[in-house]
Amino acid sequence: MARWPLVAALVALSSLSPLSSPAQAQDYPARPIRVIVTTSPGGISDGFLRALGEQLHQRLGQPLVVENRAGGNMIIGARACAEAAPDGYTLCVMPGEPLTYNQFQFKNLPYDPDKSFQPITNLFFLTQTLGVSASMGVKSLSELAAYSKAKAGTLSYSAPSSSLIVFMEKWKQETGADLVRVPFKGGGDTINGIISGITPVGFLGLGNMLSHVRAGTITPILSDGDRSPLIPDVATLGEIGFARDHTRAFFGLLAPAATPRPIVDKIRNEVVAIAGDPAFRNRHMVERALEPVLNTPEEFRQFLIDDRVRAAKIVKLSGQEAR
Repeated sequence: MARWPLVAALVALSSLSPLSSPAQAQDYPARPIRVIVTTSPGGISDGFLRALGEQLHQRLGQPLVVENRAGGNMIIGARACAEAAPDGYTLCVMPGEPLTYNQFQFKNLPYDPDKSFQPITNLFFLTQTLGVSASMGVKSLSELAAYSKAKAGTLSYSAPSSSLIVFMEKWKQETGADLVRVPFKGGGDTINGIISGITPVGFLGLGNMLSHVRAGTITPILSDGDRSPLIPDVATLGEIGFARDHTRAFFGLLAPAATPRPIVDKIRNEVVAIAGDPAFRNRHMVERALEPVLNTPEEFRQFLIDDRVRAAKIVKLSGQEAR
């Protein structure tokens, strides 16, 4: 019987935890917030995050310290996020690879894609675009196929996601195009590869290449999603019949699992308020070919569940299943 007062006291103390109640969440944050990003600096997600971070700094009174943890098919960054303390002082920005694809491509991941993270919101979808070095003089898929055959054994391409790789490999099989895939290191590195001619073909976020498209150094020849108002004359995967084997590229905001819900809600509400400002949305999303989503934690979790079903099929088609 003497144990019950002790249990009651422990319950009462737990209710006073500094991060367990909406009232205490009002005092959050009290120190800088680390944001783990699974991609390298210079990409479109990195640029967006830094713009968002400036606004969050103003609204929350604490800076966001971006920590790029690229490499290892984004497993390195995902693991760092999963192992961080769930205290609200580590946030994570990740695309579909660590959240929906890696579990089908690698055995023994050092994190659980479903249980290791607390979804906050899906920030945006990216318009993915197949771009080539303008020096090649290529303006269509058929011209790219012909060019690659004429330059057999010399061309390479880079793509960030399995669904885009599936498209490229199927297209190669159907047309006899001769390109070798090289690993995707990040948006900035891929753009440098296209411009320098080292890897002259890349299928990645339009926002990464838009300034180079406007400068005439990169030629866009295909996109996913709907036709982008930024490149309205460029056809889409759906228009050429490949949308069935495709998932949209996205970047989501998450936290380590068990991060208190009041903290999660506070962060999401601030992000939605910032992205809802027309000036911010136009400059940092629309003009960067980012399609805002900003759903609820529950909606984002369900999206990830559904996307894993599609990812499993695409990985099987790609022949990249874990063995």
